[in-house]
Amino acid sequence: MTETGFRGVLLHVCIAVAGSQPMQELPEAHLVEGAGIDGDRYATGKGHYSKLPRADRQVTLIEIETLEAIRRDHHIPIEPQETRRNLTTRGVPLNHLVGRRFRVGEVVLHGERLNVPCKYLDGLLGRELFGPLTNRSGLNCTIVTGGVIRPGDPIEPL
Repeated sequence: MTETGFRGVLLHVCIAVAGSQPMQELPEAHLVEGAGIDGDRYATGKGHYSKLPRADRQVTLIEIETLEAIRRDHHIPIEPQETRRNLTTRGVPLNHLVGRRFRVGEVVLHGERLNVPCKYLDGLLGRELFGPLTNRSGLNCTIVTGGVIRPGDPIEPL
């Protein structure tokens, strides 16, 4: 924790080349201002929801603490790549970052809105996650300043 609120860490970076395709974990990724993660389905217009374009789908985040709680409280295993979110964090209060800018390594993101769970994920994984993910399904962001990010990068508010 810092005097500005928190200091978290980036654990995983994942993309999918198209909707319904498995997420691939990357050792690093290039985030492009105003577009998304280089190679990701929403940056290229090949995502499941690309026909309903929204700028706030440039990058999505989820807390590892949420996944740990779902495993512990609901006995449902879920890995970071299975969430369909691009970035997995530790020590970052994502729900509090709506309307705020924050830094992930050298990249600056703006928290646009909380992500809402959908039945699409339940069908894709064959697990009932809609309920357990309600109110903690992550954060949708726009990329304010692009750059390269890597697991281990610090995350902190601006």
